[in-house]
Amino acid sequence: MLLAEYAITPDVFDATSYVNEDLCAARLELIREVMLNEGVIRDLRNGSWSNLFRSDHRSWHRRAKELAKKLASQNRLRPFVPQLAVKPSVDSEWCDEALVTHGIEPLTGIIVTDTISDGYIGNPLVSRVDRLNSAPWWSGRKPSMRLNRTFTDYLNALSLVLRHANSIMFIDPHIDPTQPKYNDFIELIKRAGNRNPLPLIEIHRVCYRGSGQHRKILDLQQLEASFRNELTQPLQRVGLTAEIFVWDDFHDRYVLSNLVGIALLNSLDTTIMQNSTTTWTRLGHKDRDDVQREFDPASNQHKLKKKFAI
Repeated sequence: MLLAEYAITPDVFDATSYVNEDLCAARLELIREVMLNEGVIRDLRNGSWSNLFRSDHRSWHRRAKELAKKLASQNRLRPFVPQLAVKPSVDSEWCDEALVTHGIEPLTGIIVTDTISDGYIGNPLVSRVDRLNSAPWWSGRKPSMRLNRTFTDYLNALSLVLRHANSIMFIDPHIDPTQPKYNDFIELIKRAGNRNPLPLIEIHRVCYRGSGQHRKILDLQQLEASFRNELTQPLQRVGLTAEIFVWDDFHDRYVLSNLVGIALLNSLDTTIMQNSTTTWTRLGHKDRDDVQREFDPASNQHKLKKKFAI
């Protein structure tokens, strides 16, 4: 997955779980960039997990508290309803809580320290922070993935983004909701609705159809009408609004969110052709921010022809 969901037990953030504070800092540095660029953290018991780091009842490492704040500011903490009958009071119980939630909705992995790891030997989901490279779910991380051009594969790849991101930009020069091949795209957008808070949705396309000598400049009033006819009711049903940006020209395709940026080799349309595959690649955060700026009307990298909201 280009965006993964992890659980972390509190001992990982506690300096006394390690031989010294420097070792704690090194372990935190190991997971920091992954969490802030390609991860979401399951905030167990509806935020009780993250609330731990706002208190001083344990020896939280300075960098641990900074990381917890950063995860919160980037909206990377995903609250999950309590599962155990009693709120965990020790680290192993937090691991148990995470394991129960995994049975309801799968996690990528659970990160612990050697303080409690002996109780979970043989469970492939649980890994010590100092032995993450031996966990397949950690060592198998990759910056790209191959997908079938189907709604199922697109939904699986974007599930966390659609359910948790607070802003999502769909950038595809040929998005056309009147075309049957984009029916699944409409369904994807709907999966971002019916939640609180609702995300900001942007759709970016060009002002023409076709290419080369077959390029045809579109009537922008008619283009807006077609978007409204096709998207108004689906968006209303799930409580969403979307801003549509029509540009003079661009080629590349992306899905950008506050959680992850993804570059697409093909458009967001789907096909019934068998063995039709595509590749999606996760962007580094600097490249993601750069692409986001590219599609800001103030950047002047492209000429904005029309903008409207549905």
